[in-house]
Amino acid sequence: MLRMRLTEALRHKAARGELRQLLPVGLDYDGDGNVVLSDDEAVRSAISQVYALFAQLGSARQVMTTLRERGLLLPRRKAGSRRITWAEASYPAVHDFLTNPAYAGAYVFGRTRTEKRLDASGHVVSRERELPQEEWEVLITGHHPGYADWEVWQDIQARLRANFKPPRGDGGGAARQGAALLSGLVRCGMCGRMMQVGYSGHGGDAPRYLCGRGTQLYGTPPCQSIGGAYLHRAVLGQLFRVLEPASLEATARAMADAGQRHRDQVAAFELALERARFEADRALRKHDEVEPGNRLVARTLEARLEERLAAMERAEAGLAAARARHPVHLTSEELAWLTRAGADIRAVFDAPATTNSQRKQLIRAVISEITLTIDRPAGTCHALITWQGTATSAITVALPQRGSGAITTSEDTVSLVRRLDDVMATVPRAAQILGVDKTTIYRWLRDGFLAGEQLTPGAPWQIRITQALRGKIRPDVPDGWLPLDQAAKVLGVARQTVLHKVQHGELAAVHVTSGRRKGLRIQVEHDQPGLFDTPHGTKGAVLTMADLARDHADRLVGDGPGDAGGGLAAVAVAVQP
Repeated sequence: MLRMRLTEALRHKAARGELRQLLPVGLDYDGDGNVVLSDDEAVRSAISQVYALFAQLGSARQVMTTLRERGLLLPRRKAGSRRITWAEASYPAVHDFLTNPAYAGAYVFGRTRTEKRLDASGHVVSRERELPQEEWEVLITGHHPGYADWEVWQDIQARLRANFKPPRGDGGGAARQGAALLSGLVRCGMCGRMMQVGYSGHGGDAPRYLCGRGTQLYGTPPCQSIGGAYLHRAVLGQLFRVLEPASLEATARAMADAGQRHRDQVAAFELALERARFEADRALRKHDEVEPGNRLVARTLEARLEERLAAMERAEAGLAAARARHPVHLTSEELAWLTRAGADIRAVFDAPATTNSQRKQLIRAVISEITLTIDRPAGTCHALITWQGTATSAITVALPQRGSGAITTSEDTVSLVRRLDDVMATVPRAAQILGVDKTTIYRWLRDGFLAGEQLTPGAPWQIRITQALRGKIRPDVPDGWLPLDQAAKVLGVARQTVLHKVQHGELAAVHVTSGRRKGLRIQVEHDQPGLFDTPHGTKGAVLTMADLARDHADRLVGDGPGDAGGGLAAVAVAVQP
């Protein structure tokens, strides 16, 4: 009975907000028993930095990693102790600062409940369970000063819950660095389940949204799937059209916020340096007080002094680095211009410095859910975008046709690659590229199978290696192509005449590199004109050697090494009457 009365008295006192509780670091009782903020500026600044970074990053783990990268320490205090210690940021410490309602100025009693039960052996087992906010026994907001408003603290709790790893098949979770910008937002319009994300491609960075939960649970075929690139393009286009009216003062506000955040960070480093200097001075005073001959004590104090001096040097370096990271300062005229012109949110979104996690945070701040229904016969995907606040927009995404994916190379690019692939090579290099002997290269030059250049008579040959030339060298004989002797017999002309026609491009020829039928092969059409066949309206004529040298200086044959009588040729051509 007595215990029950005492417990009831404590409950009545807690209901009035007068029951003294153990306060977390950063909050203390004053002389009148009221809860106030800590008198230590460094403590207040460090806790404020935690809330500022969470508002910027949206993840407790990212806040922890940022604090550790910058070298900022966090205050800690054991229960029932007044002594404050400083340590590197840890996830439990950051999570305590963000989830304790006392930091939001609220008085809370009855956040946990002790449950007792009997185990299999008959022993009593106690377990403490955290209660949801609506089951708290006492909640008094605005009870004392805090580091954040109650509404802000409520938003923080909602964001932390959204960052939890969702159950399988559900959306949500923290925004990560993957390329699937709509992960956790896409719902299947056929079965109502959240669509999962998969990655493919050469580098494993091509996202795809798939409704495969039914396959995992019941072995049914997947409902539908869509490539991420096409969906992202359509949804982001709609998103930025919606955000255009809100971008008028975005840049000016961002600049002002960046400047204030930088000043807060510098102030935190200044306070950390001031605390480090105080600790170093106190260690120095204690070191000076000890007798030099008492080495048992002096060695310990010397080591402690060295540790404090090193901490002070790190604090000075951290302050210098924080001051060097100052944002761009804009004049009043520049701010006024930005206010009028607005911010290019799309440029900021696509900037290389913007991470996928930040892009996802922007998308989730505006879009609540996207419902997809794919119509394969029509080649379209109907997307219903649900904005924050339950407003909706419907868009239609055109699905890609087979063979027209994003990896298709344009014809202009192929043509450019082919032009860039043309090279000039010496005879040995050309033989190596084409996979033949040097004697074969000289024979092709003599037969007109390939083109060569000489800067001066007797200079080394330069062979132009083109895609067309590579296409003329084949491992197999095309159907209907004849050797040189048979081609000459079919056309009723001499072998040399056939070679001249090949040289002038009048006959198509390839060189077969393998098998018993390797060598030159010529395409002879049935209506191919012979030696004495001339086109309609022309008559035959014989050129003199002077005319040949003047008109066909670049087409002379027999200039190969070791050819006697080089430069001599007789060609029958057709001239206009």
